[in-house]
Amino acid sequence: MAKSLTQLEIQELSASERIRLAEELWDSILDDQASIEVTDAQKKVLEQRIKSYSSTPSEGSTWEEVNDRLK
Repeated sequence: MAKSLTQLEIQELSASERIRLAEELWDSILDDQASIEVTDAQKKVLEQRIKSYSSTPSEGSTWEEVNDRLK
């Protein structure tokens, strides 16, 4: 069985240690992503977004444009 960390124990970690912990948690989810199911509601949203994009592909922004605005 895996060790558990309490909120207090997590707070005792340095910021860089907590970042590393978050990275390890994310990686563990990615390793098991086949077991993550998309809900019907999520599928509906995705279908709507694909339909919207297909009807007007010139609308919206590229990743580069969004990234530039965020900077």
